[in-house]
Amino acid sequence: MKKNIAILMGGYSSEYEISLKSGNVVYRHLNREVYNPFRIHIFRDKWVYVNNDEAEFPVDRHDFSIAPEGKKINFDGVFIAIHGSPGEDGYIQAYLDLLDIPHTSCGFYQAALTFNKRDCLSVLKAYGIPCATSFYLNKGDAVNTNDIIAKVGLPCFVKANKAGSSFGISKVNEKKDLSAAIAHSFKEDDEIIIESFLDGTEVSVGVIQYKGETTVLPVTEIVSENDFFDFNAKYLGQSQEITPARLSAEMTAKVSDMARKVYEILKLKGFSRSEYIIVNNVPHLLEVNTVPGLTAESILPQQAREAGISPEELFNNAIEALRL
Repeated sequence: MKKNIAILMGGYSSEYEISLKSGNVVYRHLNREVYNPFRIHIFRDKWVYVNNDEAEFPVDRHDFSIAPEGKKINFDGVFIAIHGSPGEDGYIQAYLDLLDIPHTSCGFYQAALTFNKRDCLSVLKAYGIPCATSFYLNKGDAVNTNDIIAKVGLPCFVKANKAGSSFGISKVNEKKDLSAAIAHSFKEDDEIIIESFLDGTEVSVGVIQYKGETTVLPVTEIVSENDFFDFNAKYLGQSQEITPARLSAEMTAKVSDMARKVYEILKLKGFSRSEYIIVNNVPHLLEVNTVPGLTAESILPQQAREAGISPEELFNNAIEALRL
C-alpha cells in the first residue's frame, strides 16, 4: 500500500516563498508508485492541504490529518521543507514527535540549536571548530559602537540571529553605518550577532544521510558578484556557485572532514549544509542549516547532482530512511 507523505512548506518567516519553491520541487520528484504526496502549506493564519487545482482544505492540528472529500487521511511520514520558523527551529519537529509521526529533519533540539547562530557557534567552539570573533546584542540592550568595533573590527557583518536566506544581514565598512545595520537586523529578529570580517574563500558543504551512511557531498565554492553572499546572490543568479570547489585535494578533505565533524557533534540527521570561510588554510564555520534550500537554484541539490545523486534519489531516499 502506498504511504501518505505530507510535504510541509511555507512557514512564518521571510523565507516562506523560498520554502514554497523547495516544497514543490520535492512534490514533483517523489515516486508516485510508492508514495501519495500531499502539499501542506503552513502559515500563521492557516494550515491547509493544497491540491492540484490549488483548492485548500484545512489541516486538523489535533492529529495532523486532512479530510478533503469527507474522508480522513492520516500521514505516514512528513518531508519538512520549511525554511525558518516553524520548520527549522524545532517547533514542527517537536509537534510531530508528540504525534509520533516520523519526519525527514533532525530532532527538535538540534533544529532549535542550529537555528540559533549564537548558541550553535558557542557549542561548536568548545569542540575546537574555528569561528569568527563575535559580539551579541538583544533588542533593548544599550549599543556602544566603540565597544563593538573594538572587539570585532571593521569591516564586520551584522546578522539577525535566527534567520536565513541572508535576511536581516548587512556588511558594515564604516563606523557611521553600524547603528543602521543593527536596526535593520532587529527588524528580522530580537537577537543579533555581529561578526568580524573573514577575508578568504567561501565554501558550502552538504552532509546527508544517504543509503544509511553519513555522506559528505562535493564542496561548493561561492563567488558573489555582490559585497557578500546576499539574497540576490543566492536566488537571483548574482553569484557563481562552483561545484566542485577550486580547492586543493588537501583543503577539500579538511573542510569535508570539518563538515562531517560538525554533523556528528550536533547529532544531526537528514539534510544539512554548513558554510565556511577559509582563511590562511583554516576553514572557519559561519552557520549550519538543517533545512537547506531544495530549489533548482539551491546549493545542496547541485552538490548531490555532482555526486551522481538525482533529485528523485535525493528526496525519495530521505523518505525511505524513515522506514515507514
